[in-house]
Amino acid sequence: MTEFSMLGLNPGLLAAVERMGISSPTPIQARAIPSVLEGRDLMGLAQTGTGKTLAFGLPLLQRLSGQGRPAPKTVRSLILAPTRELVNQISETLAALAHGGPLKVVTVVGGASLNRQADKLGRGTDVLVATPGRLIDLLDRRALTLQEVQVLILDEADQMLDMGFIHALRQIARHLPQERQTLLFSATMPKDMSEIAETYLTRPVRVQVSPPGKAADKIDQAVHFVAQNDKAKLLEHYLDQHRDELALVFARTKHGAEKLMKLLVSWGFAAGSIHGNKSQGQRERTLAAFRAGELKVLVATDVAARGIDIPLVRHVYNYDLPNVPENYIHRIGRTARAGRDGRAMAFCAPAEMADLRAIEKLTRVAITVEGGTPWPEAVADAARSEARKANGRGRGGQGQGQGRSAKGNSGGKAAGAKSGEKPRQHPAYGAPSGGKPRHRGARGGRKAHQAA
Repeated sequence: MTEFSMLGLNPGLLAAVERMGISSPTPIQARAIPSVLEGRDLMGLAQTGTGKTLAFGLPLLQRLSGQGRPAPKTVRSLILAPTRELVNQISETLAALAHGGPLKVVTVVGGASLNRQADKLGRGTDVLVATPGRLIDLLDRRALTLQEVQVLILDEADQMLDMGFIHALRQIARHLPQERQTLLFSATMPKDMSEIAETYLTRPVRVQVSPPGKAADKIDQAVHFVAQNDKAKLLEHYLDQHRDELALVFARTKHGAEKLMKLLVSWGFAAGSIHGNKSQGQRERTLAAFRAGELKVLVATDVAARGIDIPLVRHVYNYDLPNVPENYIHRIGRTARAGRDGRAMAFCAPAEMADLRAIEKLTRVAITVEGGTPWPEAVADAARSEARKANGRGRGGQGQGQGRSAKGNSGGKAAGAKSGEKPRQHPAYGAPSGGKPRHRGARGGRKAHQAA
């Protein structure tokens, strides 16, 4: 199917899609929408940025149309998402689709007035988009009832697992009716996902348009090996090459994100940050400025950045590698959205070699080496740790033992130098001396990565 008109949608929704400038459905939309319109439960697996919101939003709005006004405090459909930003992005998309019609979309997130949200819910809601924690707060206050919910949608379910929302989900489920349609959407497929599917879905249709853990095809991925203390100057080096393009930079901690943002501002970059220490208003204003191009660099943590849908983001930098490899997929999925090209650069310090191995194992991709050289000692440590893990003797050395390659040692020696030598690097940012970064270590290092 290559046209929305072939999916069984009503003329009003077809006109709304056309107003949004969307000409044809993505694979997840083409395969999911007909099954959802039939009333089937569904598990949808697709890469970040492939249009999952429309895949569930269009059939949801069609089902709810023509039902009249909801009763006070009732909710006809519930969409749960792990972060405020993702909740807001879903709400904005659904509001655009429902514009001019009677359907009412309400957003419930932390960091906003609880009383104001309760007042909105008191008038009845067609579509409620919520984070789990704030929804539980409102349920405890009896500000709403979920007994009239016809459709439950779990978006970014893998991230909800990572963030520990499974307990909140169980608590919310007690308020839901047994007879309902349930849709689950995710970019990756962790082991615990089957538990959620078995518990909350009934004979679901499984729609998978890409292997779990696979990044979007149009993302150009690369890694640069660099000492931890040299990462900031390396980032400056890369950002200087595209000052007029939007770049998203991921840091591991809230403090680290804020400190890096202030450093970039001191160097003359139009930068902002979003993380858990920012208020909802601050995060929304920063995202609006980034979306408008007033800010060119946005430094974020994983939780705060989940749900950012800004098609013009051209570059993603993993300043700190994630220690959960699935988060790498979600991070780089912030670029190459809506069919565009994108570039994802990872900075890998010696202590992060195990994280890199775990990412390559998940994605089944040997990430291209853009610059620097792996430290032989770090590669050897990762190899020994993976060997111990494979033999069942516990986690690897120095607390970095997940996802390490048992064959990384040979790759590291081919890529670098004799044991104990440090690779020759640019003193400022870890690139090989002599200007433009070369693919030093690409041969031996990439073979080792492929072996992983």
